[in-house]
Amino acid sequence: MLVKLASNYGFCFGVKRAIKIAEDYKNSSTMGPLIHNQDEINRLKTNFNVGLYENLSDVKDNDTVIIRTHGIPKNDLRDLKAQNAKVINATCPFVTTPQQIVKKMSKEGYSILIFGDSQHPEVKGVQSYGEDQNDVHIVLEPIDLDKIIFKNNKIATVAQTTKKKEKYLEIVNTLILKNKEVRVFNTICDATFENQDAARDLSKEVDLMIVIGGKNSSNTKQLHSICKENCDDSYLIENESELDSKWFLNKKICGVTAGASTPDWIIQQVIEKIESYK
Repeated sequence: MLVKLASNYGFCFGVKRAIKIAEDYKNSSTMGPLIHNQDEINRLKTNFNVGLYENLSDVKDNDTVIIRTHGIPKNDLRDLKAQNAKVINATCPFVTTPQQIVKKMSKEGYSILIFGDSQHPEVKGVQSYGEDQNDVHIVLEPIDLDKIIFKNNKIATVAQTTKKKEKYLEIVNTLILKNKEVRVFNTICDATFENQDAARDLSKEVDLMIVIGGKNSSNTKQLHSICKENCDDSYLIENESELDSKWFLNKKICGVTAGASTPDWIIQQVIEKIESYK
């Protein structure tokens, strides 16, 4: 079995930065899962004693608490800083950008539109920076705009950092046709573009694609969706234990890519198992 790796894959800048912070602060805890990869979270727990808090009430005096890469809601961050704990902010800088844009534009009287998944922690954090929460709106599809009534005649838009740029353009174009003033901020991460383009190109050349990453990771699910457009036999797995030898029957070339929260050690384990198939 010939394995071909995408030209861009795996850890992005923000995740590398967060992992380094967690390794530097042994015996700390993260507020929410640091990244969307349970195997890497388990490694940090085992090797660096990095724990996990799901709620602010879990935090104890003198704790060292690391903010997850996706960020947390503004009020949660404020309340956490008010406690007697050391707060280390590992929010990805590319996620901090839309937070600050929403804060600034809403203060200037703009209605806010976020392209993203309303249940994703990054989007919840970005949404919280709006001055008027009743005028911060979240959509996933252009048709969702039909249900929205903006309070102001000027609108500012941002996007979840891992979303498809093509879909964002569809939403923006729909907005522009119906509103006089639309401020558009491209907050989709360049690393996301590069990984998606590389996965798209590779999926056209291979017999099957393996996408490695967390099942709850937005950017990994996007990669899988893109691969499926060109290669029907595309599979999303979290680690080598989920590989099925039947997938590789009568196949010659296997493409491999990985989400932004997938560490190299997991990718290598997957490749080694694929190469062992006869």
